[in-house]
Amino acid sequence: MEFKEMIARRRSVRKFTERTVPREVVDRIVGAALTAPSSRNSRSTRFLVVDDPAVVARMAGMRDYGAGFLKGAPCAVVVLGDGAKTDLWRENAAIAATILQLACVDEGLASCWVHIDGRPCVKDAPDGEKAADYLRTFLPMPEGCDPLCVIALGYSDFVPAPLPEADDAARVTWLK
Repeated sequence: MEFKEMIARRRSVRKFTERTVPREVVDRIVGAALTAPSSRNSRSTRFLVVDDPAVVARMAGMRDYGAGFLKGAPCAVVVLGDGAKTDLWRENAAIAATILQLACVDEGLASCWVHIDGRPCVKDAPDGEKAADYLRTFLPMPEGCDPLCVIALGYSDFVPAPLPEADDAARVTWLK
């Protein structure tokens, strides 16, 4: 698949079939994400792969908004960063998560990003329990690492509509 086609196909998909994603496919996807650039080659990003549907469904409870669809995902990858390696761990993890999502497209999978970093479990209680703390109660997160996001992934029989046309020229400024 050509890069332009991969970019066009990458869409946030929240509906997955029950079909299990083979481990070798997930290994290739995570392997691609491990090649992501990082500040000063710090390699601060870590991945926690969860392919137990019951645990993935439990992860949906991390937020009362925007995470419910995890209940139907056959696999989820928690993207974490090691702040001891660099203060730019969030940026590094975001780059790796994006490459992970593009690798999903290349493997014929759908995916969707669910943000964790700084998000509360309950939208109307922003000072209450945080999504990251909820996940730490049952996921074995590496010492010193904080989660940025979860990438839900799997096979989907849903094909989203193409992105609507936009005035993208207004978003770019050229200096001559």
